[in-house]
Amino acid sequence: MKQPVLLCGLGRLGLNLVGYLRAANLDVVVIDHKPRPHDLRHDGVTFLQGDIRDPVLLEKAGLAQARGVILATSDDLANIAAALQVRSMNADVRIVIRMFNQNLVARLGKSVPNVFALSVSALTAPVLALIALSGEALGGIATGSERYQISEITVASDSAWVRKTVRSLGDDQEWRIVAHTRGETCHLHHEIEADEVIRVGDRLVLCAEPGQLAPLLQADKEQDDALRWAGAVRRIARVFLRSFAQIDAPVKICLFVLLLVVGVSTLIFHFGMGRTVPDGLYRTISVLCTGADLGGRELPEGWQKVFVSVLRILGVALMAALTAIVTNYLLRVRLGSVLEMRRIPEGGHVVVCGLGNIGFRVTEELIRQGQQVVVVERDPAGKFVTTARQLGAAVLHGDATVAEVHRQANSVSARAIVAVTSDPLANLEIALLTQEWNPKQRIVVRMSDSNLAQTLRDAANVKLAFSTTALAAPAFVAALFGDRVLNIFLIEHQVLAVLDLVVEESDRGWIGARVEEMTRTHRALPVRLLREGEKVSPMAEATLALGDRLMVIVGLHDLRGLLSQAVGQADAGGDAT
Repeated sequence: MKQPVLLCGLGRLGLNLVGYLRAANLDVVVIDHKPRPHDLRHDGVTFLQGDIRDPVLLEKAGLAQARGVILATSDDLANIAAALQVRSMNADVRIVIRMFNQNLVARLGKSVPNVFALSVSALTAPVLALIALSGEALGGIATGSERYQISEITVASDSAWVRKTVRSLGDDQEWRIVAHTRGETCHLHHEIEADEVIRVGDRLVLCAEPGQLAPLLQADKEQDDALRWAGAVRRIARVFLRSFAQIDAPVKICLFVLLLVVGVSTLIFHFGMGRTVPDGLYRTISVLCTGADLGGRELPEGWQKVFVSVLRILGVALMAALTAIVTNYLLRVRLGSVLEMRRIPEGGHVVVCGLGNIGFRVTEELIRQGQQVVVVERDPAGKFVTTARQLGAAVLHGDATVAEVHRQANSVSARAIVAVTSDPLANLEIALLTQEWNPKQRIVVRMSDSNLAQTLRDAANVKLAFSTTALAAPAFVAALFGDRVLNIFLIEHQVLAVLDLVVEESDRGWIGARVEEMTRTHRALPVRLLREGEKVSPMAEATLALGDRLMVIVGLHDLRGLLSQAVGQADAGGDAT
């Protein structure tokens, strides 16, 4: 076996990785402590049972000649131990390691050479956020503060693109056409005829910034970007009504009795003792709250003194009840969640259910894109609650599987609902609950099992159910090919890679090369060119200079030739290294 990829760990992530590695035509050796699963039927895959940290087993797997090692178990400590063992046995092989501990992701890559640490939550959150905003995404590209989206659109009969040529669409620099599919025939960007006329039913895979693709992906053309905020009076009233609703019934009775006593006493002072209404109210409050004498010696020997005495006794009892009201509200009512009601829009926002690692990153990504976010989290002491509020999200404490909680979050009029709790069954329940009140609502559902997610999409009409491990798998495979490869994705079983090429002094083969000529030679699609932080347009006529950053999409089999040009080598063909 020539230069295999060692895959250590065959959980849900590992099974997805096998599919992508074989699609990239790479030989795979799988190491796992469990017996070979029955559904591992890929050709070109060798299975070895044992401990991924065992040096004898690693040597038997072909570590000395390995193209790369992917450590994909669900145990951070086992992955780290295996990475150190691999590095001690092979100083040059590239190691891609899965990490759950967010603090160790960046630090491990700095401490151990040629190790690329990745987090599933960090990889999937941007994609889930893109899906929530646009309704679909084949893949996401994140580089620094830039975000790009790869999505497929179907040309409708009322589309402005009908009867236009691919050349005319390609002249628009807002997006790039990655592939064109008609019927069963799919042509990648370098195979598309410029004079090809777009027809109804054609499918186009586009790459652009999310804000540029969003209008194209909204089939109903609704302006769901505009947030419909309630007026200030209505929002304040919502806070008081919710506050009053959470007070216990006995306390409400005490409050009612207090107000009734104050009203009746004021009227008695006014009509029975000849006082004005303001003076009667003042004397009532004084007796109730302070037990003031109010010139009691001047009162006649009669019912007036009896009334004031009774009022003082009622004041002691009612002031204790009033104190209980305040104490009950501050200690038993979740004051923070009550005040959050004023921050919830009437519509156009995104509701995120679950504030774990993935939920927080989705919230962070949505806020970065300027969206209003309402988070529903069951645990009021969650580690991300305070940070999410500081970022600007409204956080409601409650069970997202309860319809009343969604009513409070205005989920019916929300732009999208993202169910990313750690419980797949809860996420499914949220999706089905959402479909009951609004079948057209966009609901993004996190699943742990990719097969279950596919079944939900096919049979249960949950169109946006995704496995986080399936979404993250392409990035793990892309990391094998070097730091310049941002991601890979599949189009009709063809593997494409996204590269961010920074022209350095050692890249003498790129300096002075015309973008159009270089990309045509290697069948690459240029996405954007940055020079001193500014986009260069048009890209085709530009020549590369030191410090330029060129993002391209290229087939995996053409990757080696493109990278070889940088050092002035001839295209050797074959698979990328």
